[in-house]
Amino acid sequence: MGFSGKVILITGAAGGIGKATAKAFALEGAKLALVDLDEDMLQTVAEELNIPKGDCLLISANVTNEQEVQNYVRKTKETFGRIDVFFNNAGVEGKFGMITDISAESLDQVLNVNVKGVFYGLKHVMAIMLDQKSGSIINTSSTAGLLGVPGLAPYVASKHAIIGLTKTAALECAASGVRVNAICPSPVNTRMMRSIESGAAPENAEAAKELITQTIPFGRYGEPEEIAQLVLFLGSQKASFITGGSYPIDGGQTVL
Repeated sequence: MGFSGKVILITGAAGGIGKATAKAFALEGAKLALVDLDEDMLQTVAEELNIPKGDCLLISANVTNEQEVQNYVRKTKETFGRIDVFFNNAGVEGKFGMITDISAESLDQVLNVNVKGVFYGLKHVMAIMLDQKSGSIINTSSTAGLLGVPGLAPYVASKHAIIGLTKTAALECAASGVRVNAICPSPVNTRMMRSIESGAAPENAEAAKELITQTIPFGRYGEPEEIAQLVLFLGSQKASFITGGSYPIDGGQTVL
């Protein structure tokens, strides 16, 4: 897809979707800046991907802290000279529970990571891409950004917010040629879904998984590698006339 030598910045890079996407870009010959809260997990990802040392930058950062976001963006620009694709992917699911039972602390945690973290990433990466007059940003929303999900109100609210941010950023960037889109995966086989299953049914997480699977016409969860391919497409010149969109990748879940 033309990523040889391109600079790709990924947050949440140690998680399932982030890691799979990093691998897919690495196989295309891209240079990677990988960001996550857990430095040890980042190091493990880099070792598994076997990327040449000069082509991979690892940065530990808390995306809820604007100074740390500004730092990971600055380090990427200083190391590689530019940012061609930004996969604004870091996110958390929060605690499972009815709105009436959600604590202020739990709400703040989810909104801080999923909304503020995405906003700060947009703010500082957009500045570089607008100056370059090129670049592609892909934000990670969810089918929960298109639907309601009982028990996950903070997460649902945050993922709806990401779609609004995506549309606004796309309009602000359009004249410069910078593109901004969002992906909306349905449940994917990652740690996050294990957490949601356990939260929904602590005594029988497998039964919760079965109920969730029944909402997907394909009858299964997605795989991180499948999500990665949509990110690569939206980041590539094959998507050169696509901006401001929110794209379900969901086995038909949002059709129901």
